[in-house]
Parts: sequence; structure tokens; C-alpha cells
Amino acid sequence: MSLAFISHADVGRHDTGWHHPEHVGRIRAITSALKYHPELFMSLELLEGRAATSEELALAHDPAYVMRVRALAEQGEGRLDADTVVSAGSWDAGTAGAGSVLEGMARVLDGRSHRAFAAVRPPGHHALRDQGMGFCLFGNVAIAAHAARRAGVDRVLIIDWDVHHGNGTQALVEHDPAIRFVSMHQWPWYPGSGAAEDRGPQGSVWNVPMAPGLAAARYRDALLGAVDAATEGWRPDLVLLSAGFDCLAGDPLGGFTLEIDDIAALTREVVVRAERWCGGRVVSALEGGYAPDRVAQAVVAHLTALQ
Repeated sequence: MSLAFISHADVGRHDTGWHHPEHVGRIRAITSALKYHPELFMSLELLEGRAATSEELALAHDPAYVMRVRALAEQGEGRLDADTVVSAGSWDAGTAGAGSVLEGMARVLDGRSHRAFAAVRPPGHHALRDQGMGFCLFGNVAIAAHAARRAGVDRVLIIDWDVHHGNGTQALVEHDPAIRFVSMHQWPWYPGSGAAEDRGPQGSVWNVPMAPGLAAARYRDALLGAVDAATEGWRPDLVLLSAGFDCLAGDPLGGFTLEIDDIAALTREVVVRAERWCGGRVVSALEGGYAPDRVAQAVVAHLTALQ
């Protein structure tokens, strides 16, 4: 079995403008970097994703909100909040992003791929049930978690190492005790949520707020410690990763100190645990990361460690 690398041409159609931190150059940097690693590139199963349906988006979002995003895209432009724009191509990009993560999840569940990475944009972990925010339109990973549960998966673990709290993912999954969510994030930082004592209504949330500027090992140990606490006596059948690479040192929107080798180490640790829990079934999706060249280097390391 292979490692699936899934993306879609339409993810480039979400036009934020090059002045915006979340722009198409993030994806282009990844695809360019892979060409400089031919052995890795040739080992990947390169796949075109698909568009999620409105019904699939409604697994996590209010149908009225889904239609609002579509209507704004049809108008040609709009804004969901001060940071989150909608362009004429945003509906196609948003549905392609969610659908690509769903395709990765489906392939891993039925055994066509042993693991998958979805190179998608816009990111998703801030999107709420009825509101986009923080550059995010649809909760790609949360949608995949609910789709997995509908497909018969008993227990889903979501790990989010983006430098920002995955407030949207938490809000979209915290009422299902069969989905556990672990988020390590800078504190205090946007969006201001994710306190350690916030365990969600079912006690299925492990928030790990961390100060900026600490030694990289502090972040690695804190995240893995929370993952181990979340899975003590509870074995997930699928692991979903919100892979935000704004946790890297030097990212313009974060203050963590992780380096490329730390991303590789974290990925390997998650894979080792997933092999023990669920036959290694891991689906990773790109979230943040706003220094494109650094994001691309991190993705190369992440993919290598996922193999």
C-alpha cells in the first residue's frame, strides 16, 4: 500500500490576493519542493481529490451557512469576517478541500492507501457550524471525522498542532464522545480559546495551551503527553491530523520554535502510536503555515515520516 498525496486544482481558485497570509503560493511551494525530492515524489500515490457535496458539508455545518458561502462566491466576492474572504472561486476551493480530505479518509478506511496527506486550502480548523473565521470556510477535518463515524468507525482521534487553537474543530466535534480532540496551541493567541480547563461537554477535549518562545522539546513533549492522556484506555480506530506548519520557528503568525526535524519527529511518534492502535491509519490535512518555503520543507519531512 502507498502513501496518498491528495490535492485538487480548484484549491488554487480561492483568491485572497498575494497580500493575504493565506494565498495559493502555499500550495505551489509544496508541489515545487517535491520535485527536488524525486525518490519521495515517485513513492507517493498522487491523486486528484473531489468536491464535497453540500450534504457532506452539512455533517458539520448549518446548511444555511453552506448556502451562504456558495451565494457569496456566486456574487464574485464577499467577506465572512475581517480575515476571511470569499472570492468567485472559493466555493470550488472549499468543497475541493473538504472533499480531498474525505477522499483520503475513505482510501485509508478501505485499505487502498495506508496513510494519506491532503494538500488543501483554505484551512479549516477555525470554521464554526454557521460562521467562517480565521481564513477558514469549512471544517475539513471535522467533516471527515463525522463522515468516518457515519461510515462505522467507532473512535476517531484528532490531533491539531497548528499554532492557533482549533476552536472550530473543537466546537464541531466536542458533543460526540467517540471523537477525541487534542490541540496544542500558543497561548494567549488568536482566537483566544483553548484553555487547559476547557475539556468540552463530554470531557473528550485535551487543550494544551503553550507560551511562545519555549524550547522545541517542550512543545513536542507537551503534545505527545496530551495524546497519550487522551488515549489511555481508549484506542482510536482512525487518526486525523490537523497539520498546521505555523508552529515552525519564524512563521509570521506564530511564536513557537519547532524546526523541520521536530515535525518529522512528531509525525513519526504519531505513526508509531497509530500502528499500535489502528493498523497505522492516519489521514493528515494541511492547516496553517504562512512562510511558504518553510511549509514546503515541513511537508516534505512530514510525508517522509508518514511513509
